[in-house]
Amino acid sequence: MSKEVKILAFAGSMRKASFNKSMVKAAAAGAEEAGAEVTYIDLRNYPLPLYNGDLEAAEGLPCGARKLKQLFDGHDGLLIASPEYNSSYSAVLKNALDWISRPADHNEPMLNSFVGKQAVLMATSPGALGGLRGLYALRELLMNMMVQVHPNMMALPSAMEEFDEDGSFTNLDREQSVRELGALLVESLSR
Repeated sequence: MSKEVKILAFAGSMRKASFNKSMVKAAAAGAEEAGAEVTYIDLRNYPLPLYNGDLEAAEGLPCGARKLKQLFDGHDGLLIASPEYNSSYSAVLKNALDWISRPADHNEPMLNSFVGKQAVLMATSPGALGGLRGLYALRELLMNMMVQVHPNMMALPSAMEEFDEDGSFTNLDREQSVRELGALLVESLSR
């Protein structure tokens, strides 16, 4: 690897036992094995109010948004696992991205924390499509925010059969495929 690659990994879920958290952790492990420095975060640790322009104008960015912006700014790539809610990505993920997109001060350009980033997207759900519809919606959003989204996405159906109670994969080949997503992002960022 020619340069040090830093990757931020997270899931758009608030559930403690989220299948998507388990999935993105496996991808993060694959990125680490490929030589990247990976930071895994849980959005539960960055509480945010619903985005409100009046609140932003009166108080600026909330503490959680400032911390998330710093993390985004310090990383080259993103590994994102998103649950699918009503054929789209989760509200908590959208709200976090909305806050991060806002400038921290008047000199910062819009979307500054996203421009030039690369991302790999994944999802898992108990349903037959594995969250695929939500990934297409998330892909469109991120591309509009100037993120280069890798064409290889993974939607893993039947999540309740794919993970044990402790969040471990039940199928080692499937886990390896998820790890390869992390390695793929490292390879792309290393060019």
